[in-house]
Amino acid sequence: MTEAPPPAGRIVFLATSPRVALGLLSWPAWEVLRAADVVFAGDADHPHIPYVEQATGAVVALPDHSPAMAAERLLEAATPARTVVWLAEDEEYDEELAVALGNRLVATAAAALPDLEVLPGSYDLPGAHLLDLVDVMNRLRSPGGCPWDAEQTHASLVPYLLEEAYETVETIEDGDPLAPGPGRDALREELGDVLLQVMFHSRIAEEHEADPFSVDDVADGIVAKLIRRHPHVFGDVEASTAEQVAENWDQIKAKEKRRTSVTEGVPTSQPALSLIAKLAGRVRKSGLEVPVPTAPDLPKTPDELGELLLATAVAAVAAGWNPEEALRTAARSYRDRIISVEQELARG
Repeated sequence: MTEAPPPAGRIVFLATSPRVALGLLSWPAWEVLRAADVVFAGDADHPHIPYVEQATGAVVALPDHSPAMAAERLLEAATPARTVVWLAEDEEYDEELAVALGNRLVATAAAALPDLEVLPGSYDLPGAHLLDLVDVMNRLRSPGGCPWDAEQTHASLVPYLLEEAYETVETIEDGDPLAPGPGRDALREELGDVLLQVMFHSRIAEEHEADPFSVDDVADGIVAKLIRRHPHVFGDVEASTAEQVAENWDQIKAKEKRRTSVTEGVPTSQPALSLIAKLAGRVRKSGLEVPVPTAPDLPKTPDELGELLLATAVAAVAAGWNPEEALRTAARSYRDRIISVEQELARG
């Protein structure tokens, strides 16, 4: 009776995510590690080594081996019926190692070639790459990091926050963000720049001696707010239209902020035209009757309105006036009249 040949050896590349807590591996990964005959690592400081050693007894580190030399060691260890695990970490090195292994297997005439497989030991959850941004920002702000980043403050970053927001708006307006291609690439980049500003301010806030907060606190706050402001999703409130959702949002926001005027929460530092539009929208929703100068006949289309506003601004500049300052003065006056109407109504 012919004796069955021993099963082929097995080389397993164990891939892990640096964004998952150390030692937190999938059950299949631990099963493979505990059953392995030998575990190799390309770096003696591989972060998972202490945890793997507890389960396997030892890890053989090959920090000074080239990918070709490491491939030889793996093949030597992966004799029939033996399982060899490689703790993957450096993507470039691991790719070169895989190529070297493939070349050696193609060139060998061995009857029983070891099986090669990749086993994910841990996975990135959605949003996990934000941890990379946290690490980079910490390094930039820490001693030995970037001198320019280290000296920035909330106030010094304000121009960049505004600039990145405007550039994002321009990218959306100038292209089709839904169409694949340069437009989406540009939008992704601009959103990254806006995200950087949020992370930058959060990192600066973390350094405050008396009242520090981190990006986690920022995220916790907006999560809690979104849940409160969407009771039709997270509660039992009915809201089947976007208009009902907006109305609920405004009501909840007013209760939370305990505002006594519709002008509260409207930033006066925004461009004058946006400021007036925001104030007018608040007045319209509240039903207040606030006196305003008599307006000329409204053009028939938004494009015609834009041309009228353009012509007015150009004429103002020709007269030596600053149209932004003039409109901002009018906006502040409009805000004061709104408050006066509210106070009169409150007095009865």
